[in-house]
Amino acid sequence: MSLLVVNHLKKYFPITSGLIFSKVTGNVRAVDDVSFEVQEGETLGIVGESGSGKSTLGRVILRLNEPTDGEVIFDGVDVFKASHKVLRSLRKKMQIIFQDPYASLNPRMTIGRIIAEPLKLHHLTNGKGSQERVKELLKVVGLNANQANRYPHEFSGGQRQRIGIARALAVQPKLIVADEPVSALDVSIQAQVINLMQELQEKFRLTYLFISHDLSVVKHISNHVAVMYLGRFMEFAEKNQLYNNPLHPYTKALMSAIPIPDPEIQKQRQRIILQGDIPSPIHPPPGCPFNTRCPLAIEKCREAVPELRTIEPGHKVACIRV
Repeated sequence: MSLLVVNHLKKYFPITSGLIFSKVTGNVRAVDDVSFEVQEGETLGIVGESGSGKSTLGRVILRLNEPTDGEVIFDGVDVFKASHKVLRSLRKKMQIIFQDPYASLNPRMTIGRIIAEPLKLHHLTNGKGSQERVKELLKVVGLNANQANRYPHEFSGGQRQRIGIARALAVQPKLIVADEPVSALDVSIQAQVINLMQELQEKFRLTYLFISHDLSVVKHISNHVAVMYLGRFMEFAEKNQLYNNPLHPYTKALMSAIPIPDPEIQKQRQRIILQGDIPSPIHPPPGCPFNTRCPLAIEKCREAVPELRTIEPGHKVACIRV
């Protein structure tokens, strides 16, 4: 069963000129016609370079940013058409883990108050019941229940991210958008946090939208993977299909950058180095968004935007050369 269904989602940020009489002079196309589904209890990994629109996609799905167009159906409810009252009830089922584990925690609040805040906002429990729930959540994420009266600056980066996870779990959500949750952590701590997230997923049947630019981390945690570039999906497939048989030139370039812990194999690998930078989302190139950097690009690639078509069951690619 699909817990999350996204249809033709777009998010454009208008560019304005003038201080008093603002005039729209263009748009930043952060997310440009994205569609996908996520099954309950599974993890969809979204990868791509910085500036490809991954984080904006996650925020629009949660309606932290209002969409420009499109549809998001979560647990049978149209998120964008939901009233304020219905949306507030949906917030309990949809949570987010932010990238920076320090900036996302209020430095003036104890971690006990931080974790208890969503319980208070959604009127789930208070007083002694709230304190017990906080202690329970701290134990679940591998922290000492007696640390509830300490402040965020007294914890390490990995511990702070565990606090962020505990806060997200407080309201017993179905979906968690994890926006690069381990990118600010040391490699050894990354593994601990990823393993924790997998344990929690199995225990509470959570569904993850896991956003990252680290393909090795995404491979470890995801069931399906979407490769995003300049606001669009370039490739979408089951994890093993994508990593064993990448089809899009952009995906192949990203895969070639993953280091292999074997010096002999690493020496023999052919690294695909893309020329130039990711184009501006204000003025994307005509045709395929990737044609300015693609080693396989031909004139036809500049004529029309390729649709995300099925090449084999469960494997979709947006490239006319595949």
